[in-house]
Amino acid sequence: MSTMHNNTRATPYRQLGASLKVTRPLLILFVSALVVVRLSAQPIEPGSRKTGSILGTVVDINSDLIPGATVALESPAGDRLELVTRDDGTFAFRDVTAGIAYQITVTAEGFAEWRSSVKLEPGEEKTLGEVKLRIAAVERKVTVGYSSKEVASQQLKAEEQQRVLRVIPNLWVTYEPHPEPLTTRMKFHLAYKDATDPTFFARAAAWAGIEQGFDIPDWPQDAQGYGKRLGSALASGAIEDFVGNAALPSLLHQDPRYFYQGTESKGARVRHALLASFVCPGDNGRSQPNYSTWAGSLIASSVSIAYSPHSDRTTGHVFRAFGISMGFHVFGSFAQEFILDKFTSRGKHE
Repeated sequence: MSTMHNNTRATPYRQLGASLKVTRPLLILFVSALVVVRLSAQPIEPGSRKTGSILGTVVDINSDLIPGATVALESPAGDRLELVTRDDGTFAFRDVTAGIAYQITVTAEGFAEWRSSVKLEPGEEKTLGEVKLRIAAVERKVTVGYSSKEVASQQLKAEEQQRVLRVIPNLWVTYEPHPEPLTTRMKFHLAYKDATDPTFFARAAAWAGIEQGFDIPDWPQDAQGYGKRLGSALASGAIEDFVGNAALPSLLHQDPRYFYQGTESKGARVRHALLASFVCPGDNGRSQPNYSTWAGSLIASSVSIAYSPHSDRTTGHVFRAFGISMGFHVFGSFAQEFILDKFTSRGKHE
């Protein structure tokens, strides 16, 4: 009887043990879930975050602070953060995702753009230090309406001021290395300036005196004869100016000036001076026969002979006068190249 009683009492305990064996894993799982929930509810320490911070100060090359500069942080995916530097030039990006290669750009008015790349470790506070901006190079695009006429006008003003010994005008020479062609108006303007200058009359008077001394043409050796020679010299000079240096160059598009070659070799200068009366530049810049000088000298010689005594009105006298005129042109070219330039005060143009 007692044996049966003991077995009956032991049964509830065995059932309780079996029940504990079943519920133990459930209990462990429940406790673990409580721990996880508890931990997730607690704040994460900064050092354990997967973010970081980027700090810096924007200055110029003299280390002067630049407030108001724009600092942009851009991820490869195109996400962009942007802020403006404080009064002390500092900036700070907080809670920046770590492990990403960011592009940081700093811009400020009047300064060149600054770029760099930065990548953070979790919890890292990266200080860039001083971000130095250089002054931007000023790029100015100026559209200049180039006008050869305006340049030629400035060069012409300079030529009008050219004086030998500061007295005698030296208008028919240009010292410009790249002179612009003259317009018709400019050619006649130079002719007018030369023909109305007091030295023009002085030259004619001197030439009339030389002819008086050599008794050419066949006029009397008195005041009346000198007056005729003076009138002939004035007429011849005026025709040379207005026909040979203005009208014909305008019609033939040729430049009547002498082009000084002072920077060339001596041999080149001699050749240039010798040929200047026979070859001249056209308004297009190309060399061509100097028809203007030839025809101008021939017309002036013909007109002057027309006022000569009947005995001097021959073809031979015309061509003799023409030859003398051309000889003076050649001599004048040599004088311009090797003598007069040393005594000519040159004008300036803007």
